[in-house]
Amino acid sequence: MATIKEIARECNVSVATVSNILNHKPGASDETRKMVMKKIKELNYTPNSIARNLKTKNSRSIGVIVEDMTIFSIPDIVDGITEHCEENSYQILLINLRLFKKYQDTYYHRDDYYGMVRDEIWKLIAKQVEGIIYVAAHERTLRCIPEDLPIPAVMAYGYTESRKVPSVVVNDEDGAYQITRHVIEKGHKKIGVITGKSDSPHAQERLVGYQRAMYENGLLYNPSVICTGDWTRISGYECTDRLLEQQVTAIFCMNDLMAGGVYDRLEELELKPGEDISVVGYDNRELSGYYKPPLSTIMLPLHDIGYEASEIILEMLKGDYAENKDAIHRVNCYPLIRKSVKKIEN
Repeated sequence: MATIKEIARECNVSVATVSNILNHKPGASDETRKMVMKKIKELNYTPNSIARNLKTKNSRSIGVIVEDMTIFSIPDIVDGITEHCEENSYQILLINLRLFKKYQDTYYHRDDYYGMVRDEIWKLIAKQVEGIIYVAAHERTLRCIPEDLPIPAVMAYGYTESRKVPSVVVNDEDGAYQITRHVIEKGHKKIGVITGKSDSPHAQERLVGYQRAMYENGLLYNPSVICTGDWTRISGYECTDRLLEQQVTAIFCMNDLMAGGVYDRLEELELKPGEDISVVGYDNRELSGYYKPPLSTIMLPLHDIGYEASEIILEMLKGDYAENKDAIHRVNCYPLIRKSVKKIEN
């Protein structure tokens, strides 16, 4: 393989001239530039990017640490990061911690894996990445990113409670507000809710969005039509009878899996979703489009979360990042209206 010294010798110019041409720096004439580039092509010269990056400390690479690639939310977030990095000629170095595979969701409430995260962060720094993006599988507060890193870091789909490490999360309150308002606009006044786990930020913010939609439309908040689920299909199934006893006309499920459980129970009761009882979900899991009828739901802006996290990290690198008051960036959701909500006349 040709070296930069050989290119310089063949062209009868200095090594510095070849280096400047390779790095798009001014100084060489057009004729010299063309000659050098032609010789580079003839000799099939490949720049030693690793050595150059060590010297310039500019690897144009971002380290991305994900909790588990098998969690449905993570691939789209990584795709958003990758798209923005590609647009700006950056590459990503991806680390998959496989936490869900190892511990299921029990690790959500633990911090004993933080040491593993920090080890991976320092390994990436040793590889000259310019920034770190940590991608959580489930929104919660994490303190696994040290604040004294020599490079910027961003948390995607989780909270750091640190102004030094910005967080990019779903605007869950607005998403729940939108889907609840849709149900209200269809004439429903008694709308039951199946929540996720009570300690989940997703569930807490979605309940606030539901309450806001009810309040703005002059409808009272009734705790008796709120049933606590746990994100699983079986919890949606088990909550259905309780809500039907309260004579609700619609059920807002805080994810599409629980909505599937509602569909299961309604079928057993010979009731039809979208006709006898209206049902909406949240997340836009792929299966929601195959329910009968297809489920009206909220599309999570997962790709946009990744894209914005990448935007922020590059802004931080350039010194252009405009910090907001709490360093939390909320990305809006999109309603996906299908056929699971019936219009009723009042």
